[in-house]
Amino acid sequence: MKKQVNVSLPFMVMGVLFCVCLIAANLFESKQISLGPLEITAGLIVFPISYIINDCLVEVWGFSKTRIVIWLGFAMNFFFVSMGALADWLPGAPYWTGEEGFHTVFGVAPRIAVASFLAFLVGSFINAYVMDYMKAHTKEGKGFSARAILSTVAGETADSILFFPLALGGVVPWDALWQIMLWQVFLKTGYEVIALPVTIQVVNYAKRFADSTDVEFIPE
Repeated sequence: MKKQVNVSLPFMVMGVLFCVCLIAANLFESKQISLGPLEITAGLIVFPISYIINDCLVEVWGFSKTRIVIWLGFAMNFFFVSMGALADWLPGAPYWTGEEGFHTVFGVAPRIAVASFLAFLVGSFINAYVMDYMKAHTKEGKGFSARAILSTVAGETADSILFFPLALGGVVPWDALWQIMLWQVFLKTGYEVIALPVTIQVVNYAKRFADSTDVEFIPE
């Protein structure tokens, strides 16, 4: 007898978007951009969205199901980086002139890749845990905005503390590195605050339709 597996459509969409954000952030990291006096990587455009989705998943479906998406995001990101590294390693055709640009995007240094994977896992799980813990200790699950902001501060702080020293320690002066880390946490948290009205609407929508829009998968 074939077993039916029900997957909530909003959950599935958020899971896919979570993975896409992680992969896109990797691609965008190769470009440095200027925002006034700040010089940051273009990954800031999309990476904080993964934390917003993380908050939505925990709020609607809980920590245990969010863990599945976090591990899935890690696996998809690892697959993408590995395939990109392989494509970068393979020799280009004699007539192809885009080797330097391709290497800039896909030639991720092993040190940076390891730092990125470790920081992502720790930061994402801390964000999800803090969100879930605060929800369990909040009367009737109220205070979503505060939970979302504080969990992001915790997750992004852990992410920055791990990533920047591991990836750039000894390359960038330590006094400058600490400033970069603080600005990253500040800007990414600010991103979440600005996006809160949209995040709240997404959470409310998902809560209404999470149980009524299941997609049935029947394994062959």
